[in-house]
Amino acid sequence: MSMPVRRTRNEGATERQRGWARSPLAEFDDLLNQMGGLLESTVGGVVPGVGLVAWTPSADVSETDEAYHVQIELPGVSRREVDVEVSGQELGVSGEIKERERTGVLRRSTRRTGRFDYRVRLPSEVNTEGVKATMSDGVLSINVPKAETTKPRHIEITEAGESGGR
Repeated sequence: MSMPVRRTRNEGATERQRGWARSPLAEFDDLLNQMGGLLESTVGGVVPGVGLVAWTPSADVSETDEAYHVQIELPGVSRREVDVEVSGQELGVSGEIKERERTGVLRRSTRRTGRFDYRVRLPSEVNTEGVKATMSDGVLSINVPKAETTKPRHIEITEAGESGGR
């Protein structure tokens, strides 16, 4: 008995290749969102067990000689709904976006709700006492200063005869 073979058009292959220029995890996240939307449209409402796992917001981490700078996208979230913790070299940001009350029937929703959690291990020791966080226009900015021992130190090079030596 022969099995049917699913054939795809060539343009699907080029779309797939272009899509993989992004993070493969982003592709998986998109697929999960599409599956959730399909389940919601057929079953209606929230499917039990889906959405209980914390999601991870988008973030940028940059480094200067003095500190690490983390920017996390949290649109529509107030600073009172976010918890920032630093323990050793790990920075953790967590919170919850609660579902807003609505009137009428919700036909489609792509906004994230529920628990979120972002964790990053920074490459070197940090000064936990000097961490500062600000929220502006839906972006949480966190400045994590490096510990004094990990900051680069400029060493001046002198000629052998300049410093009172031979």
